[in-house]
Amino acid sequence: MELFKGLLWLCLVGLSASCSPDYTIKGHDEIYITVTETVIVGDTAVPEEVGEVWVDSFSQPDTTDGVDILVVIDTSCSMGDKEAQFLAGVEAFMNNLPEADWRLNMIPASPDKVLAEQQFPLVPGDDIVDAQQMYDGMTQTGHLEEGFNAAQDYILSNPYASTWLRWDAALLIVFVSDEEEQSDMSVDDFTDWIDNYRSSVFMSSIINFDPAKSLCNVHSSYAGYRYEEATLTYGGVVMDICSKDWTDGVRDASDSIDPISEWGLTYVPIKESIVVFVDGVPFMDWGYDPVTNKVYFTILPDGGSLVEIGYRYE
Repeated sequence: MELFKGLLWLCLVGLSASCSPDYTIKGHDEIYITVTETVIVGDTAVPEEVGEVWVDSFSQPDTTDGVDILVVIDTSCSMGDKEAQFLAGVEAFMNNLPEADWRLNMIPASPDKVLAEQQFPLVPGDDIVDAQQMYDGMTQTGHLEEGFNAAQDYILSNPYASTWLRWDAALLIVFVSDEEEQSDMSVDDFTDWIDNYRSSVFMSSIINFDPAKSLCNVHSSYAGYRYEEATLTYGGVVMDICSKDWTDGVRDASDSIDPISEWGLTYVPIKESIVVFVDGVPFMDWGYDPVTNKVYFTILPDGGSLVEIGYRYE
């Protein structure tokens, strides 16, 4: 498929050749193409190795129909000194969320408590005062560290959850815990269930790292290996809970769900050669800013689509 798209791109920019190009895959998101024989551009014969064609690509986050955010918080005694960091992180997170329709709720990581949670979610326009009230109103007596079970039980068994969670929105789950995840299901079972529940899933975790990477002297029994494994399944952000400032990490988490409206190019292109494909189909609703070397979109590509930007550069 990538080979076909590369050949199609050469046709669209007006290059004709009597040879087959050499293709080298440079990475998951980039294709490097070198033309190794004589190419005709208009009426001009260009010598061998006329130059390179580059294709930058990305997948548009599937959040254009909104995103539901569920923050699952370890409320055991050992987390008592993390409130200020957590709320500062939530404030940075809310301030950095996309303007798309989002809803955010908090629940304890204790499945025996989640069925009692009936708080209205935070929505665009709410601020840190509202987040503080939500945090204070959440059940704080949970002693279990079962984030997977808590998320699943809340979504499936809490009647109030169905009043704000939307079947057609993306879902971001953020786990916050200084203990290992202790549910009775495997990581694969949890991620399989989430994938069946929502077509577009994102995940982030603020956890204890492995001692070799941790910023504090934590024993390996407290490291959140299961949270990390689940989060990395979705290419999510994993942050060390020992960090004094969580704001950079939570900003990265919010960036991961922001629909992409512009894309910085790897090289400075010949402007006239730029073409854009969305899911293999030519896409015309874009422009190019030479000052920032970015392609911007006047109409956002659909969520979940593969966007490819091809061009020649000298």
